[in-house]
Amino acid sequence: MIKLFYRVYQLAFRCAAVFLPWRRPERLASFEAIAALLKARKVTTVLIVTDQGLVKAGLHLGLIEALVNADLGYALYDEVVANPTIDNIEAALALYKTTESAAIIALGGGSPMDCAKGVGARLARPGKTIAQMRGQLKVLAKMPLFIAIPTTAGTGSETTLTAVVTDARTHEKYAINDTSLIPHYALLDPVLTVGLPPFLTAWTGMDALCHAVEAYVGGSNTRQTRTDALKATELIFANLFAAYSDGQNLEARRNMQEASFLAGAAFTRAYVGNIHAIAHTLGGQYNTAHGLANAVIMPYILEAYSSKVDRALSEMAAAAGVDGSLIDAIRELNLKMGVPDKIADLIPEDIPLLAGRALREANPLYPVPVIFDRAKMERAYRSLLV
Repeated sequence: MIKLFYRVYQLAFRCAAVFLPWRRPERLASFEAIAALLKARKVTTVLIVTDQGLVKAGLHLGLIEALVNADLGYALYDEVVANPTIDNIEAALALYKTTESAAIIALGGGSPMDCAKGVGARLARPGKTIAQMRGQLKVLAKMPLFIAIPTTAGTGSETTLTAVVTDARTHEKYAINDTSLIPHYALLDPVLTVGLPPFLTAWTGMDALCHAVEAYVGGSNTRQTRTDALKATELIFANLFAAYSDGQNLEARRNMQEASFLAGAAFTRAYVGNIHAIAHTLGGQYNTAHGLANAVIMPYILEAYSSKVDRALSEMAAAAGVDGSLIDAIRELNLKMGVPDKIADLIPEDIPLLAGRALREANPLYPVPVIFDRAKMERAYRSLLV
């Protein structure tokens, strides 16, 4: 009976989604174009949200130069951690207010973008805490001008409605999902990803693949999400290993950014599934990198779906130019890039807690091919044990 309720809920949400204000971010070509846009919008000061690693690498300097040359002020929040916390969001929000900023730029991977979206949500709904906006459509208000500049090719956060945050006190990781959080503009520059280490190239690329796969095998697809997911899959299998092997390969880097954008567009409308629900719990509990977790988990969950996904995976394999099983191809790609097949940090005694959190995230919203009960979810975690 409970599974029937979940399916009815998913159907109702799919029908309601038709009336939501979906948008794709408009593409910008350069830092100078960002500065010109801000000037045209009469923004005098902008908050830049990023992390220490990107600042040390100097990836923010071109943006700052463009802003300064246009006589624009900026505030830099660079304390975002790998799994951004509510404390990160509140600190960045305070800086936004004290500097009288009027727009937000997220520079980095998924973490700075999640933090920036959290700031935007708090500005849109100042009377609500982050915890009160957990889940679906709890914002539904206009946020400030938001520009996303990805420095990885995988999260797709530059085109999604999702902000994933961690409560540092409970180690619980959860999502805020609202169309208000979709960035207004995105700058895709492959040069910004050239310095990405091979292991991060692999993890973020597999994250993008997971977005495409979960969107495609789920039950809330549209014609556009199917098209986006298949094209993303094609691009990833054609370019990820090349980008991993040669970080200076700008064509491969550019194609991976496009794949990330398309996969993000696919899952922001069609949703993710049990893979992400499990990955989020590992990130919250052990600080496991999100892309790494998805890469490891993906083959196990797809196998657990059994015949329910055979047709979808065959279609994706054809799009990717894969002969045979897509699951085998995913495992082979992981192996070639040094991605492990288990989660080393996973502690058996934590599995009941983690399974409960994953079930809470996945149900009733995610239109997964197979709805997991507690026993099936705990088996999935045990398959990840070293």
